[in-house]
Amino acid sequence: MSAGSFGPLQFNPLDLATEAWEFQKHLAEGTRVLGQVEDVEYGATAREEVWRDGKTVLYRFVGDAPAKAKGPPLLIVYALVNRPYMVDLQADRSLVKGLLALGLDVYVIDWGYPDRSDRYLTLDDYINRYIDGAVDHLAATRGGPVNLLGVCQGGAFSLCYAALHPEKVRNLVTMVTPVDFQTPDNMLSSWVRELDVDLFVDALGNVPADLMNASYLMLKPFRLNLQKYVGLVDTLDNPKAVEDFLRMEKWIFDSPDQAGEAFRDFIKQFYQGNAFVNGTAQVGGQKVDLGFVGMPVLNIYAEQDHLVPPDASRALAGLVGSEDYTELGFKGGHIGIYVSSRAQREVPAAIHRWLSTRGGT
Repeated sequence: MSAGSFGPLQFNPLDLATEAWEFQKHLAEGTRVLGQVEDVEYGATAREEVWRDGKTVLYRFVGDAPAKAKGPPLLIVYALVNRPYMVDLQADRSLVKGLLALGLDVYVIDWGYPDRSDRYLTLDDYINRYIDGAVDHLAATRGGPVNLLGVCQGGAFSLCYAALHPEKVRNLVTMVTPVDFQTPDNMLSSWVRELDVDLFVDALGNVPADLMNASYLMLKPFRLNLQKYVGLVDTLDNPKAVEDFLRMEKWIFDSPDQAGEAFRDFIKQFYQGNAFVNGTAQVGGQKVDLGFVGMPVLNIYAEQDHLVPPDASRALAGLVGSEDYTELGFKGGHIGIYVSSRAQREVPAAIHRWLSTRGGT
C-alpha cells in the first residue's frame, strides 16, 4: 500500500518553524530552571528509629511532632527491590501523611542496602527474623496484635507471615501484591520462568540493582526509556514539575542490590513454582498455607498495573481462609496508587474506613 493511500502529507514550513522555535524556548528555559533546582529530598514525614536488627530498621512516623499513639500500630512492609520512601515521597504525594492525618499510628520496615555480607540472607531471615522481630517489638511496646500493610513483594512476605503467625496479625492489608505469579498478562513472570536462577545467583552473588532496574524499564521500553523524557521538555519551565520528576527518578534508580539466596528462593518458589496457587510455599522449612490467613483481609490492586496485573492480585480471594475478605480496585498503575492525586484522596481514606470497622483504629 502506498503512502498516497492515506492522503498526501502536508507540512507547513511556518508551523514547523514555530514548533521548532517553541521547543528551543522550552529547552532554554529548562536550562535556566535546572540550574536553580537543588538536589531533591524525599520523605515528607518526620520519623524516628525504634528498633534495629543489622541493616533492617523499624521507623515510626511521628509527623511534625510525636503524638500520642492511637489504636493498634499499622506496620508497612515494603518490597526488597525499591526503597520504601515511595509511600512518603513528598508532602502532596504521601500515603503515610494521609494515614497519619486520619489518626493511625504508622510504622515502616526499611530493609537497608544489602552488601556482600548479606549474600546468604534467606526468605526465612526476612520473614521470621526481621518482620517477626519488628512485630514482637511493637507488641512489647504498643501491644499486639498489629495491623499489617504489605506492598508488592512485601505483600507476598506479609501473606507468608500472616499464615505462619496469624495470632500476631489483627488485620491484613495487601497493596498491588502478586499472588498468582503466572497469569497470561504477566510479562515479567514470562521472562523469568525459564531463567536458570541457580546459575544466575551462583555467578553474581547478590543481584545488582542496575540489572533489576533495566529489566523493569524494558517492560515498557518506549514509555519508560524515551517518552517520559521527551514529555519532560513540556514542563521544564515549571520548577515544581521538574522537582517532582527528579524526585521520582531518584526513587526509581535508588534501588538496593538483592541478597542472592533470598532472590533465588523467591524466584524459584513464586515466579517459577507459583507457590501460593499450587500450595507449595515454604519459609524456613515451614509450609505456608494461606488457609491459615483467617484475619480480615483488604486486598487493594491497581487496574492498570503492568508489574502486578489485577488478576495476579485478585487470585487471593480463593486462597485465604478469612471469611472477611474485601477487594478494592484503584483506577491507576503500580506507582500511581501511591503518588497520584486520586490516590491521595481515595487510598488512605479507604484503608482507614476499612480498619475502623474491624477494631484496627
